[in-house]
Amino acid sequence: MLNPGEGDMLWEILMTSQVEDFLDELYAADRDSHRLVNQAILVLERNGPAEGRPLVDTVAASRIANMKELRPPSGGRTEIRILFAFDPWRSAILLIAGDKSGEWASWYRSAIAEAESLYAMYLKEREREIRDGRD
Repeated sequence: MLNPGEGDMLWEILMTSQVEDFLDELYAADRDSHRLVNQAILVLERNGPAEGRPLVDTVAASRIANMKELRPPSGGRTEIRILFAFDPWRSAILLIAGDKSGEWASWYRSAIAEAESLYAMYLKEREREIRDGRD
């Protein structure tokens, strides 16, 4: 991969089934917010780790140093966040998505714990795929 962000190079964006399901539900319930989330994902795909605030921020409460949150603009009623991490293979894995409006502290507590667990499982699976020659 060349220098991401230059020319046509894009970062690979992967997502868990939880994020896929959340986006499907969001599309059915709030197309404006769905559009804003997809735009934010496209910016992440283009800029990778170079993207910063206000769209991307570090999750300080996580034990995983490179845990980030995607903070797409709001359609007005929602505060959507997607927790993700950049992996050693230069991909971003979107781990957990949700609407934290009205649940600021409690949403992070449960989402961070789940994201950390999913990231650990993801890393083991990717390492196994590489070891077995499937990547």
